[in-house]
Amino acid sequence: MRLDRFICESTELTRSLAKKAMHRGEVSVDGEVIKNAATQVNEHHRVTFQGEPLMLVGLRYVILHKPAGVECTTRRTLYPRAIDLIDLPMLERLQTVGRLDVDTTGLVLLSDDGQWSHRVTSPKRRCGKVYRVTLAEPLEGDALDAAVRDFAEGVLLEGEEKPTRPAELAMREPRVAELVLYEGKYHQVKRMFAAIGHHVEALHREAIGPLALGELAEGEWRELSAEEVAAF
Repeated sequence: MRLDRFICESTELTRSLAKKAMHRGEVSVDGEVIKNAATQVNEHHRVTFQGEPLMLVGLRYVILHKPAGVECTTRRTLYPRAIDLIDLPMLERLQTVGRLDVDTTGLVLLSDDGQWSHRVTSPKRRCGKVYRVTLAEPLEGDALDAAVRDFAEGVLLEGEEKPTRPAELAMREPRVAELVLYEGKYHQVKRMFAAIGHHVEALHREAIGPLALGELAEGEWRELSAEEVAAF
């Protein structure tokens, strides 16, 4: 790996700032000041920046139980960010793998592995996302039968040119639905229920593919195991 890339991946420095630091003599490899950005290094070299040793962070895979009032963004906003709940270095590199609205709770995945994130979110992979949906009014009888059929066939949402992909709808209680989606359009769950005349009062994501929240309490997070990462 090039030295400038090594510095970028183990600090908050951009490529240009890393090169400037090298020109100032602030970077050493095995005790020798190096100013050539193209110098090749690996995990066996001791790289220091301003006298402090650097280590590659590596790829991270995180599951978070997102509370309401938290945004899935890396930008600073009026709301707390999901990444602010996580205690890991270089948080700004973590990207949400399928966002949740600020008022939606439940399972959020975060990673700095772009290829893995694409596998999780790509509709072609048919990675089901399970939602618990609380409705303002009961959905039952003929209306429920029609909704199950419409969701399975696909619903044409307002402003869209193509219907949604087939989704699976079942009722746990008269006002509590379970919905499984295989895609992630903007505000999709709320828009699908609005299309059949129902208002969503609360929304909670319980699972993504084989991964469920389990015993993870609201606001808590953990890193995924190698087996869990490989399951996608």
